[in-house]
Order: sequence, then C-alpha cells, then structure tokens
Amino acid sequence: MPTYSDDLIKSILRNNRFIAMIGASGNEMRPSYFAMKYLLDKGFRVRPVNPGLAGKTILNQEVYASLKDVPGPIEIVDIFRSAEFAPKIVAEALEEKDRLGIKVIWMQLGVISEEAAKMAEDAGLTVIMDRCPKIEYGRLSGEIGWMGINRKVIDNRKPKLFQKGGSLMREDRPSLKKAD
Repeated sequence: MPTYSDDLIKSILRNNRFIAMIGASGNEMRPSYFAMKYLLDKGFRVRPVNPGLAGKTILNQEVYASLKDVPGPIEIVDIFRSAEFAPKIVAEALEEKDRLGIKVIWMQLGVISEEAAKMAEDAGLTVIMDRCPKIEYGRLSGEIGWMGINRKVIDNRKPKLFQKGGSLMREDRPSLKKAD
C-alpha cells in the first residue's frame, strides 16, 4: 500500500481547491455523494463528472460527461471509479492538463493503479492512491480524530493545520465563490 507524508497531503489540500470528481453520484447513499458534499462544505469547488448524469446537477453543481467538457480550473482529478478505469481517466487528464491546470491525480480508497500512477508521475503530476480527500481533510484537521481515527496523540489542542476560520485555506488566498 502506498504511503504519503502528512505534509504532502496537507500541502495538496491547502493549495489546490478545484476538484473534478470522476464517478460522482447523485445517490446520497453513495460515498462519492457524501465526499462531494463534505468537500463543498469545506470550500472546495467540485465539478462532478459522470456521463450518465451529464447536464443534470449534483448538490447544485452541473455534471459533465468527461474532463474534456469541464471548464477550468481543475487542480485535482479525484477518481471515484475502480482501478481498471484509472489509466484511461489519467490519459484524458493528461490531454486536458494544460487547459485545466491539473496538478494532482487522486485515487480514492481501494483504487490503486501503478500504470495510471506512472503515466501521471511521468507527466509531472503528483499522485495519491488509496486515500480519500474527505477523510484526509478530516483526519489532518482533527475533525474526525475523536471518531476513532488514531492520530497517536492525546491532547485537547486544535491541530496547527487550521490557519483561518477553521479551514485549510491559507489567509492570503481569496475565498472561493459559491457555484452559480
């Protein structure tokens, strides 16, 4: 299983606020729906990508058929599809990398594709596999530490991850506008 430093995860979540969620679902019982809702609530701009729902909305966000249809910017491509689809998704992301400003390929829990990771890394992108940005945000901010994730630290201080208003946003970064 791949390992990533907390500093790397923090840096990604602090400095990249625009996400394309590949495989987003409109079903509120699906993990992608819950993750999308959480990330939107934390100030991320999430653009759902699902060809079966293209033109509709999920959580008031327009759904796109593919990355080619998504208006920029997109900094993180979050893959909520099984690993077998990851190389094709990364290939499309690489085609749109410059137009959208893609910097990170993030594969959700259980999604590990060495082929897709190599493609992305060879193109200069950062790759995270087998992790969920919602869980990582909550874990690193201390929000879900009390719910059973062991940080191996017992204290009552708020983690230093927070810098402004209880979020990962940097103080010098302008706030993001809500989607139309």
